[in-house]
Amino acid sequence: MRKTTTTPRARRLAAAAVALGSFLALAVPAGTAGAAPADPVRTVFFGDSYTANFGIAPVNNQNNDRLFCFQAKENYPAVATRRLADRGVTLDVQSDVSCGGALVEHFWREQELPFGGKLPAQQDALKKDTQLIVGGMGGNTLGFTSILKQCSAKLRGDEGVLLPGRPVDPDQPAGECREFLESGDGKEWLDYQFERVGEDLEEMLQRMSYFAPDSERVLVGYPRLVPQDTAKCLTAAPGQTELPFADIPTDALPLLDQIQKRLDDVMKKAAADDGADFADLYDQTGNNTACDGADRGIGGLLEDSKLEFGSPIPWYAHPNDKGRDIQAQHVAAKIEAVLNR
Repeated sequence: MRKTTTTPRARRLAAAAVALGSFLALAVPAGTAGAAPADPVRTVFFGDSYTANFGIAPVNNQNNDRLFCFQAKENYPAVATRRLADRGVTLDVQSDVSCGGALVEHFWREQELPFGGKLPAQQDALKKDTQLIVGGMGGNTLGFTSILKQCSAKLRGDEGVLLPGRPVDPDQPAGECREFLESGDGKEWLDYQFERVGEDLEEMLQRMSYFAPDSERVLVGYPRLVPQDTAKCLTAAPGQTELPFADIPTDALPLLDQIQKRLDDVMKKAAADDGADFADLYDQTGNNTACDGADRGIGGLLEDSKLEFGSPIPWYAHPNDKGRDIQAQHVAAKIEAVLNR
């Protein structure tokens, strides 16, 4: 299902025609201006741990395999849905299949869960009558946890399955991760990972159009983790003893931010190339990074989250309650704008 050299508009209409079994779809206008629809909008949420909001308790599906998706009952899809309802926009949520650890390929392939069990492909939640698809993926395909473990000796010692991945090259010292990732084999690995993310997002967006041909698609980016002023990361948050990024070398923090910005750009381009919308959280959350103290919207790497699994589970740089609310605010605004076009 890779792209041809035709335009994104032509590709999307062609995919819709195939899915409907009729070329009559090509005669349907792209959309009309006006107020958001009065009827409930049939919606599917998808995504990884940033959509599921890993770290926020309590979690859904406590009596089945999906427990280990760590999908919060109050994740940003749930909060955004309520915000929209308060503004007169009703979402009929057909499903929220977001799951921690999901790669982009798990949109069309089964996902194996920690401690056993498999989940069906997230695309299985789509229906012909789905009107809106919202969520985000890409960080796990990039291998962001491997990057974090490349730069942190403390995270390298975490052999648990809750933070998947190994260092890119465990033979390279964590303290030299910036040099490793900016040159030689490390840079080559990183460039390849970005290429893979772009290709997989392309595949995912096309599949959305195929299986839900009349849907609007909103790809959601990741909130910013590292601030522009990395000196703020040298102070622990109120009530914490660990620094926000634990033992990751100070000189590697700007690199982590550059990597995240590059991921944001890859996601933005994939959405634009395929005619989807993009909710750019990176550009909206520069004052709520993991290093913004009481204003932080991201829990520190080793800061205790709201989850316990025998003992408290760290946030591993995921949105806390404040960050979740910021996600919900911007995603709701994007959805409302899309539906009001």
